[in-house]
Amino acid sequence: MYSKFIIPFLFFCTATCFAQDAPYLNSKLPLETRVNDLLKRMTLEEKALQMDNRTPAIDRLKIPAYDWWNEALHGVARAGLATSFPQPIGLAATFNTNGMFTMGTMVSDEARAKHHQFVREGNRKEYTGLTFYSPNINIFRDPRWGRGHETFGEDPYLTGKLGVAFVKSMQGDDPRYFKTITTAKHFAVHSGPEPSRHEFDARPSKRDLWETYLPAFKMLTQEGHVYSFMCAYNRLYGKPCCSDAFLLNDILRNKWNFKGFVATDCGAVYDFYMFHKTAKDSIEAVAQAIKAGADNQCYGYTKAVIPAIKQGLLKVSELDTAVARLLRAKFKLGVFDADEANPYSKIPYGVVNNEAHQAQALQMARESIVLLKNAGNVLPLKRDLKSMAVIGPNANDAAVLLGNYNGEPKHIVTPLEGIQKAFSSTNVLYAKGCNVIDTPNYNHQKEFEEALAVAAKAEVIVFVGGISPRLEGEDLKVKVPGFLGGDKTDLNLPNVQLLLLKELKKLGKPIVLVLLNGSALSINWEQENLNAIVETWYGGEKGGAALADVLIGKYNPAGRLPVTFYKSITDIPAFDNYSMEGKTYRYVTKPVLYPFGYGLSYTNFNYSGLKLSSTQLKNKTPLLINLTLKNTGLYDGDEVVQLYIKQAGADMPIKELKGFKRVHLKKGTQQQLTFELKASDIQHYDAKLDDLKTKIGKVQVMIGPSSADAKLVGVFEIR
Repeated sequence: MYSKFIIPFLFFCTATCFAQDAPYLNSKLPLETRVNDLLKRMTLEEKALQMDNRTPAIDRLKIPAYDWWNEALHGVARAGLATSFPQPIGLAATFNTNGMFTMGTMVSDEARAKHHQFVREGNRKEYTGLTFYSPNINIFRDPRWGRGHETFGEDPYLTGKLGVAFVKSMQGDDPRYFKTITTAKHFAVHSGPEPSRHEFDARPSKRDLWETYLPAFKMLTQEGHVYSFMCAYNRLYGKPCCSDAFLLNDILRNKWNFKGFVATDCGAVYDFYMFHKTAKDSIEAVAQAIKAGADNQCYGYTKAVIPAIKQGLLKVSELDTAVARLLRAKFKLGVFDADEANPYSKIPYGVVNNEAHQAQALQMARESIVLLKNAGNVLPLKRDLKSMAVIGPNANDAAVLLGNYNGEPKHIVTPLEGIQKAFSSTNVLYAKGCNVIDTPNYNHQKEFEEALAVAAKAEVIVFVGGISPRLEGEDLKVKVPGFLGGDKTDLNLPNVQLLLLKELKKLGKPIVLVLLNGSALSINWEQENLNAIVETWYGGEKGGAALADVLIGKYNPAGRLPVTFYKSITDIPAFDNYSMEGKTYRYVTKPVLYPFGYGLSYTNFNYSGLKLSSTQLKNKTPLLINLTLKNTGLYDGDEVVQLYIKQAGADMPIKELKGFKRVHLKKGTQQQLTFELKASDIQHYDAKLDDLKTKIGKVQVMIGPSSADAKLVGVFEIR
């Protein structure tokens, strides 16, 4: 009578003991041995459940629940307390890979500490894992795109170099374990418009695909060894990116030797049959994604996997390939091993938003600030000012500073708070002045009057305006003048702010315009009529303190524009035209307001002594480019030295960034700088190869403080 109880009990004991001794749980065995052993033990149903980002626990195999979706765009996001660094467009303006690496190390420290605390609490839900859907390395090809501030700007080289630094610092350098896993997104040609992101078909020229849209992804694969990619919602040449074997297998795995896993954007498989019409239902869509090389589906359809196999649309071996990639990632994160074996498990929770991380957030915010105009050296402001008016819709709005995909720091320093603290002996008067934009039934007259009354009492006016991540961002349900669905429909400063600035101008007092925004603006009137303009982006938790340090002269600004500021929206082609012709500094021929790489300083620098190690660049011998940089001004400060090339020949870009160094020099001192160029650094599209290759020909090298200011020029030839 006891047999019906004893037999299951003995089976349970046997299975438990067997699992404890199973090879996949032995951390001393080779990775592939462990992966293959675990894969063989899983049922078809258990394998199917791995296809969704929300994977349940498999108790009999000691596999804990895991959600693959986490965010770390500029700090650990959406999971409570975390340091908030500047939005990526601001990070790009630093032109500082070392700073990026330091920041990424801190973010991944916080990520590990938070993850292990969540595990101790039994929380394995969304935003608790170690796989992060960051960085966004799409090219910010058009200033209208609302998500552009999540990127590192318009240049493939700058994007790639900053992205590599982020990936390396986030993933760590332990030979056995990843600290975290980063996911480069959105692969590929995904850069707006937002309202049509689930259905548009991008058809750039093959030259633009290979020279503009793909290089950063290639750099992150081959230099950064990124271990995850996210495929994009859109189609490319008629094929949804998440079912495109050309992208996910031919390019990623075969050409670039990518070894990690691919995740879909959230709900992308749904788009196959609802919008792209390339699949008839979820079963066919799931099969298409897995067969093409998409291994994990954010908000996917695990229940469709087995029906896809039964209908002959998917092979078990194809499912096994995807599951093995995901298991491999878990093993490399240490999911199946004791904490004692993993050095990253020992990071204490006390690192989260600690003083050192806050200090780095402040430093990155300082380095991101771009001085666009400083007529008559009105900046830095005098420390003994008796009175100052701080006016504008973004002056005291803490949330604006955090951009999007952000954490929750202990404290956010607004521009107003930062200025009040820095100018402690000055009577700082404040009035909001107006909202960011005009809205129905909004009468700005009263706020205008308050602002004008405050400004009349002050020696200097600091106007803190710009835009807001509530207006420009991902898939926003916004339809107001100037903004649609998260994108911009014009490039001007919102009209209500311009009207107030014109009224303030009539007072005849110096006006400093401070911009908080994530994208280029056509501020033509402002450039012509205001005394100084300071671009601060969405500066993170210390954005207001960084601004104040610049205004008072405690920090000498040296940020550089990672995007072109155009004079008018009419100067660029249609938003949904994915050709690069007429867009970004590499292809624009019309005059611009501020060029890519532009930014002023409180001091001056002299460039001299250009010397090339050879007049020829050959495959096996790098070209060394030497110069001398001297600080000839009155302030210590940084200079961002930029190296551009122009290769002769048809269809070549106007110029291309191929090197940059952020250098700090005390006033009166100089430094010798060296850049290195390899033949493989200069590649262009070859139609016969359908890929990039180094082409022979003459190359002009230009070095200076921006893309439009070549202080030194040389020539060499690729042989």
